Amino acid sequence: MVARPGDARIIGGDLDHPDLAQFIVSHNDRPLAYLQCYQLGEWHVSFGPHPAGTRGLDQFVGEADMLGCGHGSAFIRAFIDHLFARGVPRIVIDPSPSNTRAIRAYEKAGFVPQHEIVTPDGPALLMIRDP
Repeated sequence: MVARPGDARIIGGDLDHPDLAQFIVSHNDRPLAYLQCYQLGEWHVSFGPHPAGTRGLDQFVGEADMLGCGHGSAFIRAFIDHLFARGVPRIVIDPSPSNTRAIRAYEKAGFVPQHEIVTPDGPALLMIRDP
């Protein structure tokens, strides 16, 4: 997903949420992506049961010329390896079932597709990565 003007509204309402950590991802000192990591909470009941401490991820690459270069799966893999080293038991992600580029990047980062779910944002493919 390439960020466009106005996309900040997607994240702006959650800036102060205590269960959410937000990051700008850079490569060679050039910002290329946004990543948020959140504690599964009451608004994620559609994800089903998961071990206590499970975290969810959302991200998008915001620079068109950085798409298709492997950066997405690389920074996701590095980030979740850090979370696993800190004891997080599971990571979940929920791309749109039609977003084949994202699904492939998540598979390259070690996520395993589970089944489709319905979220407040619409249909999604639940994907899981365990340590």
